[in-house]
Amino acid sequence: MAPKEPSPLVKLYLILYNGGQVLGWSYMFYQLLAYYTFDKGNGQPLWDYLGTTVIIFQNAAVLEILHAATRIVPSNPVITTFQVFSRVMVVCGVVMATPTGKTSPGLPLALLAWTITEIIRYGYYALNLVNSVPHFVIFLRYTTFIVLYPIGVTGELLCFYWAQSYVRESKQWSIEMPNPYNFTFSYFYFLWLIMLLYIPLFPQMYLHMFAQRRKILGGGSKPKGTTRD
Repeated sequence: MAPKEPSPLVKLYLILYNGGQVLGWSYMFYQLLAYYTFDKGNGQPLWDYLGTTVIIFQNAAVLEILHAATRIVPSNPVITTFQVFSRVMVVCGVVMATPTGKTSPGLPLALLAWTITEIIRYGYYALNLVNSVPHFVIFLRYTTFIVLYPIGVTGELLCFYWAQSYVRESKQWSIEMPNPYNFTFSYFYFLWLIMLLYIPLFPQMYLHMFAQRRKILGGGSKPKGTTRD
């Protein structure tokens, strides 16, 4: 079944949302380049220099779960939730939450992969909504992931790994027995559980993108809407 064309109001909202994300991630990419070149971060750590931008625009992606759930875009809600949650978890549950996450060598790797990917992805979405996607944008959308996806995942896992040592020692966000609720929770083990989930999930997501690449660049029909794939 072909995806239903969004109403003019919904289309306007999606254009503004995706256009705003392009601007936000472009600014973040500029900050990242400036930090390692001419600006040198003014002596600040990387996260202090651009963390606010990351928090705003990465957490804004939570709206995409709502978009998928309400079917205003033809995205798979489950896949969208996993993709958004993994990024938000890195930002809020790892980097913001721990001092070691902020100093991880994976942070610049993740940010580099995220910024380039999101500029292309949101630009593709916005242009697709007005039926004006140049072929080179389609090519970038379904090609750059080959390199950027592994870089991003490596960066994310390094952030998790750097954070888990601090969480283990500080017992941050953990609940130990005894307590009135007769309940125990280890945030340390929770972080490791998420890291282990990358093992089965990353290959599936990566191969899914190759399937989409064959479909689109191999002569398949152009996808409509703003599918997060």
